[in-house]
Amino acid sequence: MATVVGISLGASDRDFALAARFLGRPLEIRRLGTDGSAARALKLLKHWDSRADAIGLGVVKDSYTVGSRQFVDKDSARLKGAVLRAPVTTGGRLGDILQEWALRHVQGKLGDYFNNANVLFFSGRTNYKLALAMAEYTPNLLFADALMQLGIPKLITSLGALELYASGAHYVLDWTPEALMASAPARKWTRYVLRQAMRDASVIVAPVHELDRFGARDLAGKTIFTSTVNDARLAAFKAKGVGTVIDGAPALFGHVLDPSMLDAMIVAATGKAPEAILEDDYLEIITGLALEPRILYPNGFRRVNRFAFVIHPLSQEYFKNVKPIELLSQVSPPVFMDAVEKVMAYAPPFVYSKVTGIRSPTGVEAEGWLISVGGTPGEIMGHGPEFTYRRLLDAARIARRLGAQIMGLGAFTKVVGDAGLTVARRAPLPITTGNSYSASGALWAAHDAVLKLGLVPKPKRGEKVAMKAMVVGATGAIGSVCARLLAMVADEVYMVSPETAKLLSLKESILAETPDAKLFLSARADKDIAGMDMIVTATSGAGKRILDITRVKPGCVITDVARPLDLPPDEVAKRPDVLVIESGEILLPGKVSMKNIGLPPNVAYACLAETIVLALEGRFENFTVGRSIEWEKVREIYRLGRKHGMKLAAISGVNGPFTDADIRRVRKLALAARAAASGVPRASPRRRSTARRAR
Repeated sequence: MATVVGISLGASDRDFALAARFLGRPLEIRRLGTDGSAARALKLLKHWDSRADAIGLGVVKDSYTVGSRQFVDKDSARLKGAVLRAPVTTGGRLGDILQEWALRHVQGKLGDYFNNANVLFFSGRTNYKLALAMAEYTPNLLFADALMQLGIPKLITSLGALELYASGAHYVLDWTPEALMASAPARKWTRYVLRQAMRDASVIVAPVHELDRFGARDLAGKTIFTSTVNDARLAAFKAKGVGTVIDGAPALFGHVLDPSMLDAMIVAATGKAPEAILEDDYLEIITGLALEPRILYPNGFRRVNRFAFVIHPLSQEYFKNVKPIELLSQVSPPVFMDAVEKVMAYAPPFVYSKVTGIRSPTGVEAEGWLISVGGTPGEIMGHGPEFTYRRLLDAARIARRLGAQIMGLGAFTKVVGDAGLTVARRAPLPITTGNSYSASGALWAAHDAVLKLGLVPKPKRGEKVAMKAMVVGATGAIGSVCARLLAMVADEVYMVSPETAKLLSLKESILAETPDAKLFLSARADKDIAGMDMIVTATSGAGKRILDITRVKPGCVITDVARPLDLPPDEVAKRPDVLVIESGEILLPGKVSMKNIGLPPNVAYACLAETIVLALEGRFENFTVGRSIEWEKVREIYRLGRKHGMKLAAISGVNGPFTDADIRRVRKLALAARAAASGVPRASPRRRSTARRAR
């Protein structure tokens, strides 16, 4: 029986011994820890030199390649040099294979897991091959080599800089006084900088024993990429709130085997010298043993996907939330705010708010950032498209650095130019305008509002609703989808747009999908507005008069999906017998933490909700871009939203959410107005009650 000994600088209380048959040969396997003592490791190596058939040395790799240069680790070389007879391996080549495989395994199995992740390497030099592979998925790589080796309070931020550092670091280490590096101030400063970097990272790549000294503040919610995580360490990670552990080391014979130990077992079983084992040998052994990287969840399944969403001020009033501007606006002439508005349009994008606490019923979580560009609708529409494109691409670069995997465009940023196509083509991450969910939310809210008012008879199963519905802005991105969906459920649909040729084309397209649809076209909303039971306004009028609300039928439901609104508060106030709702608000799942965006807590505009739904689903793709919206995508995003716990928020108007009492009041006023218009006096509640008793 061949004897294999693994000597590790790790803890001795995790030692084990076992006998097993490996690759057809019986082995006696023993693991010996030295509690960090290199002197004890040296003593054990000398002891087992004449007694073991192969020795695995669990220290830093004896050699490593960074860029085009190869480096030899002096400490590993010194320890290996003490062994004269038995073959010794640090498992460096096998460890590189297992680590890179673990990375690609997770990326494939969990779907774009590392896309744009912020990854911190404790040592980029010894994990260079892994860093090269990680760079295929994210540019956000940080290396703590200079910090941990030399105490330099700066992280290396690119592979090129790492290669440059590695080429000169060994010279610096030769003359750097050890006393300086070991001093208490140096250690304290190093730990402080490293901890700050750990808290900003989403993935931490480090030897498992080096994480023992860090607590929950540093590790909670993180993904740890490491090797040889046994049950005791997994329990410690659980106590520290670690989210996910990715371990390239395989579990065999009831133990997690360090790559050096596994490599030594291969050496003993095959009789080959470590340097004689080829990559093909490793491939055959790994596949023959059906080994697989381990994905561990110490605190239960946890997946956190990341998004960004671009917002902008909808009017000058938004700037008054900034204290200095608010104070100056009170004592300055109106021209001051005009100047502020123009200046802010040229301001660089900035992070307005971090968004956390979104949790799907599936267990997946999402976090993100609201990134603001400074232009109001007037300024955005007053410049050429390239003006806004540049700011959106700057925002996309910020989003990528933050770790976002998808970015949504809000309000007027999604209607500029070609409605997101150019931005999606140039941006370093996927883009969506959110228009698919905006269309879905519009009809969702309108449907609920009509049912709550109860002025339209409920349809029988399979029948259309006996109502007349109008879409103002029917040829637009959201309006065209609303028209398609309404044609399937409403008796008559009136489509309004000044683009007459597009209206004719839209009608043909809808009839091809819904042959029994009754469609009416007009360039003016006021022509048929008085007979409508439902109106959807989906224009980009930016303050222009879209329709005359005084001519609307009492009890009509108007769903205003335009931003800014087509119907300002002073217009809505003219008709208390009409229900004007701001569609597109979605109730997010979880307990959301986010700065105020003008909506109640946990509520988001549908365009923002679409970005969040795609993040929760792991659909990092250009989902809705351009002016043509596929109504199949509208249905799909609605289905995905329901899957992830999205609900329609309380129906809101220009003055906030409507209560049931508010809706009853609108109904009562609408019935009274209809009765007055017909010339039939409406009985008082008391007289109606007496009449019912008489019958």
